[in-house]
Formats: sequence, C-alpha cells, structure tokens
Amino acid sequence: MIADLDVWRAALLLLKRHGSDAAIVAAQRADECLESGDVEGQRIWKGIVEAILELLRRKLDEGERVN
Repeated sequence: MIADLDVWRAALLLLKRHGSDAAIVAAQRADECLESGDVEGQRIWKGIVEAILELLRRKLDEGERVN
C-alpha cells in the first residue's frame, strides 16, 4: 500500500517532467500494470492520475470552498 502523500508527490513529479501530458503518462502506466496483471500497481497509478487531474483543475465545483 502506498501513502496518499506519495501519490501526490508522484503526481507533482510527473507534472514537472511531462507537463500537461502527465495524466496521459500515468494512465499509460496504469494500463501497463493491468496488462501485466498488477492490480495493485494499476490502482496506485489510477490514484496518481486522479491527483494530477486535481492539481490541474482550474475551477471550483459548485459549493466547494477553498481551504
């Protein structure tokens, strides 16, 4: 199991390396894990994709507050 903090760190690293293509790169890794039967790896990479998309998000959802 990977810590949430590590998922966010990985997301930031991928954004620095790949810019706007970071989510695509992470999704490709998730697909590779699935193809090789690594379900846990796929779950982790999907979490990284979600973190990347959240970091790239520009608008708040309706009713969402800024911390």
